[in-house]
Amino acid sequence: MNKPADRCPGVFRTHPADDGRLARIRLSGGQVEPAALEALALAAEEFGDGHIEITVRANLQVRGIADDRVDAFADRILAAGLATDRAHDRVRNIVVSPLSGRIGGLADVRPAARELEAELHRHQWTRDLSGRFWFGFDDGRGDVTVRDVDVLGAAVSPDEAAIHLGGVPTGRVVPLPELPAAMVAAAASFHEHRADEWRIRELDDRARAAVSDAVAGFGRLAPTEAAASANGGRPDVREPIVGWFEQSDGRVLLGAVTEFGRLSARQAQFAAAIGTPILITPEREILIPDLTEAVAETVVRVLAPLGFIFDSASPWTRFSACTGSPGCGRSHADVRGDLLAHLGAPDAAPGREREHWLGCDRGCGSPNGPHVRRIATGDGYRTDRRVPGG
Repeated sequence: MNKPADRCPGVFRTHPADDGRLARIRLSGGQVEPAALEALALAAEEFGDGHIEITVRANLQVRGIADDRVDAFADRILAAGLATDRAHDRVRNIVVSPLSGRIGGLADVRPAARELEAELHRHQWTRDLSGRFWFGFDDGRGDVTVRDVDVLGAAVSPDEAAIHLGGVPTGRVVPLPELPAAMVAAAASFHEHRADEWRIRELDDRARAAVSDAVAGFGRLAPTEAAASANGGRPDVREPIVGWFEQSDGRVLLGAVTEFGRLSARQAQFAAAIGTPILITPEREILIPDLTEAVAETVVRVLAPLGFIFDSASPWTRFSACTGSPGCGRSHADVRGDLLAHLGAPDAAPGREREHWLGCDRGCGSPNGPHVRRIATGDGYRTDRRVPGG
């Protein structure tokens, strides 16, 4: 069977760009431990361009790595625990409701996500999954259900979750402890029945039916509950998780953004020094949880002058851009420079719509949800509106 090459970058297999090699670090559930973030910051400074970028899958990436430094960079990332083995490097595509277990939601789905990652590493066939294949865990609030996830568990109660495949509910509801095994079974069936497809939604009807059959032995059939898990999560405008939030346990969670969803090594080191896990969201938000009020106040005082933005009204909660020129040879413009000029113009009046600026039609870094695209043409920009799944 001839399968097209999967060029999604990872830690060990990087992407060649005009500004050097790009390495992508996959974070299981968007979480990075303080020591690992510190190590990544030092690696970005030593081997890359000195910055860490947040992706729309809640992962991190480093640009500007020289060809002869890729192996040294990978070794550093491996030692930091941010990658496992070369074969399974790109399998860790797992997105989790960012606030799960801390604020709201029907269930804490993070334990199930951790078990799924362990399960994926127990199998050799998972190394053949595309770097685009995506697993998701929604705690019932609908923030992951709206995303283009291949295999999804969406909580319908504190103890059960509905299984969605390729964005469609299967009608089955399973106990949370069984959810990782059911998701692995679906992925295994996809692996068995795929031809040249990378994603479940690309399969023909026959292959999709086979993947659905793979989860038939798990849980119970509950079409109404399963269908309900697909509703309620498609707002036209998502409120940013930016600012000061009280957790269920009384502690504080801070949410911030940065320009272009980009952290300098220094910013990352200061965030790591707080000593709490950092949560990254697909909206390129940086969440700092589990703080006392006194510590949270200090964190804001220290990080705000460094470029962390804690204001939910900031344009950077809605605006993003691809790399553009000169880092990408495909780009028709210095997209980031143009966006900065746009936001800094005296007559700038950013609305509430999500906007993503692009140097070409490839759409790199585009959000999953509804958004406006500003696409460079070489003679200005044209506008293109996108809807979920578009």
